[in-house]
Amino acid sequence: MSLTSAATLATLDRTGPRRITDLAAVEGVTQPAMTVLVRVMEESGLVERRGDASDKRVTLVCLTEAGASYVRTRRQAGVHAFERLIGELPGDEVEALVAALPALKHLAELESQDREGPKQ
Repeated sequence: MSLTSAATLATLDRTGPRRITDLAAVEGVTQPAMTVLVRVMEESGLVERRGDASDKRVTLVCLTEAGASYVRTRRQAGVHAFERLIGELPGDEVEALVAALPALKHLAELESQDREGPKQ
């Protein structure tokens, strides 16, 4: 799976259903490229398109259970990789990482806000 596909699934998991144009903007790709990507992920059973109850002209891209499962599995694999690597560090370096956690959390929050784009 491409990084853009994985990032798009993670965005949908984090923010809920989105328009293709919104996803394209958040992921930094063109709308036609996102349309193709969504079609491929739809054929793979990772996302589905649904109508928007508030605007019948709009189609939203939603994660399926298979897509949500993929995101959870990928995140868990990352957690296990970091656990293993951190376990190989000396104690003083583990302490430095623990001390840096608040700043790292803040960076993640800022990155998430950037990826979600401006609130409408």
